[in-house]
Amino acid sequence: MTHSPQKLDLPTRPYRRIATEEAFSPPEMLEIYRKILAKDNVDVGFKNLMGFYMSSPSERAQHIMRCLVDLDELRIAHMDASGIDIQVLALTSPGAQIMDRETAVSFIPNANDELAAAIKRHPTRFAGMVALAPQDPAASAKELQRCADLYGMRSAVINSHTQGEYLSDKKFWPIFEAAEALNMPIYLHPNSLPAQMIDPFIEAGLDGAIYGFGVETGLHALRIITSGVFDQFPNLKMVLGHMGEALPFWAYRLDYMHNATVRSKRYEAIQPTKRKPSEYLKENFYITNSGVAWGPALQFTQAFMGTDRVLYAMDYPYQYLPEEVDMLERVDMTPEVKRQFFQDNAVKVFDLKI
Repeated sequence: MTHSPQKLDLPTRPYRRIATEEAFSPPEMLEIYRKILAKDNVDVGFKNLMGFYMSSPSERAQHIMRCLVDLDELRIAHMDASGIDIQVLALTSPGAQIMDRETAVSFIPNANDELAAAIKRHPTRFAGMVALAPQDPAASAKELQRCADLYGMRSAVINSHTQGEYLSDKKFWPIFEAAEALNMPIYLHPNSLPAQMIDPFIEAGLDGAIYGFGVETGLHALRIITSGVFDQFPNLKMVLGHMGEALPFWAYRLDYMHNATVRSKRYEAIQPTKRKPSEYLKENFYITNSGVAWGPALQFTQAFMGTDRVLYAMDYPYQYLPEEVDMLERVDMTPEVKRQFFQDNAVKVFDLKI
């Protein structure tokens, strides 16, 4: 839904509101998408997601496409209207991960350069995550280093699976190695579902953010945990949105069944890990509330993760509801916890200078 930028009457507060999962798209990427969508045998998830948004006359789709490409007046007007001081920008899903390897590796530096230019234009309003082309792990590692050295970017985003392949595959681990060495957290953001799992979701209309995104991204995070990534890279940090894609609510059962599966030796893929799945969640992940402006869920996640590991996000422009900021301001949190949630944790995770 499109909202006119009428500023909310929010209480004065001794902190800045930093939104940490806010999407953008260079116009050039949408042109690449149009060429992909014009081909035969287009990935069904991509066609059902970006194909819809890029062609639908609906108010919501038009709002999203208009806002994705704006990194100046309109975006800042929406931030002002909803009381958001800073956006941490990320290349919208699926980013370059739907492209062929050569195109993706060629395009990604341009996307990161455009992001850096927007941050330079509005240094007090924007920060950003490095976008990657996981199709080439070595090139991704180099891009992390380039953006850290050239632009001072201190985090990265990967939009879940890359054409049905998951970061639990060791061929992708050079990305983790570089991120750990650079102390750059990786935001694991949803993607449309891969072809091998999407059909039963589409037939029920549940493939998108309503359910499918969380299922697939939660699966991806669990694959990373159970594959031993954090035993290999113990200082690697990752971020999950949407209240951790529900994983904190499953923590007890994840621990119990992981232990039972390891002991049963049922699957070659499930081997002993140094810690329980819930311990990796608490120690290697941060969680944002993106898209979930619901007090009980926020309070449970803070209790599970610790208040220093849960961050605010709006999920702009896909979920632009200014009144949600007021809803979250009214959640029962101490002043210290509220400051952590809206400001301090983001400053720490994304190494922001405010």
